[in-house]
Amino acid sequence: MKAPSKLIISVIILILVSLLQPISQLLTRITSLDFSFLVIQKQNLIVAAAAWVSIEVLRKLKVRFLKHYDISKEDNLHSRKIYTQFNILEKVIIFIIIIGAIGLILLSFDSIRKFGVGLFASAGVAGIILGLSAQKVVGALLAGIQIAITQPFRIDDAVVVEGEWGWIEEINLTYVVVRVWDKRRLVLPSSYFLEKPFQNWTRNNADIMGTIFLYTDYNIPFDDLRTELTRLLEGSELWDGKVNVLQVTESKETTVESRILVSAKNSPMAWDLRVYIREKMIAYIQKNYPDSLPRTRIVMEQK
Repeated sequence: MKAPSKLIISVIILILVSLLQPISQLLTRITSLDFSFLVIQKQNLIVAAAAWVSIEVLRKLKVRFLKHYDISKEDNLHSRKIYTQFNILEKVIIFIIIIGAIGLILLSFDSIRKFGVGLFASAGVAGIILGLSAQKVVGALLAGIQIAITQPFRIDDAVVVEGEWGWIEEINLTYVVVRVWDKRRLVLPSSYFLEKPFQNWTRNNADIMGTIFLYTDYNIPFDDLRTELTRLLEGSELWDGKVNVLQVTESKETTVESRILVSAKNSPMAWDLRVYIREKMIAYIQKNYPDSLPRTRIVMEQK
């Protein structure tokens, strides 16, 4: 049997709290115990229950809306953008609901009314910006909201942060979780992404180019390398058929540097393609042009 959802439970609790006075009177008659203290706190219980119902309704609406956007497909840039916006917006609204509910509950107590007024006023945007923007926690909160608006990255973007390559897994109000390629999680404050540079490999689309460097002797035939590169790419499912370039980018005292550019549909496939091409090109040189491997020459002259 399927368990009732949190939304149904919260609505039932809200209805019961609304009928608290007749329920408490009935319980008093049945048990001869005094339940009047529940009636005194009826307003606060209604506020808490209404906040819970609002949060659950918000979550249900978000899930229902996001069903129309699939982030598992390859061309998912728009879907990831919508997911990012709604996840951050959900957290901002929930934060406002909770702060508002706490403020209203505190207002009902005379002894801490002044504290409740101060907390309730601090929930306003102007109060946060003017009064608390210097604090680190609120600074991270504002950074999270700014990330939701400007979107320097989105859910499932491939990024390089702190020398680690991975994907954006979670975007929260105060922190961001990066899933590193080896399944570790890198947790960074939201303000980090506004203060320090980072690489976003899928900012506009998932397509990405990979670079492979080869170091050989000066006598290597570059046209043969280009022919072999084309053959390898055309036989690989990792290649997207767009970029196939081999250029000589540097010549040093003992070696020549050749740069290979290839492209793939996404960053994991680009990584695998780079590894594959590097391995096969080195094997090709070893087999067909062993004399073209990097070497150091010493010329001895007789006097």
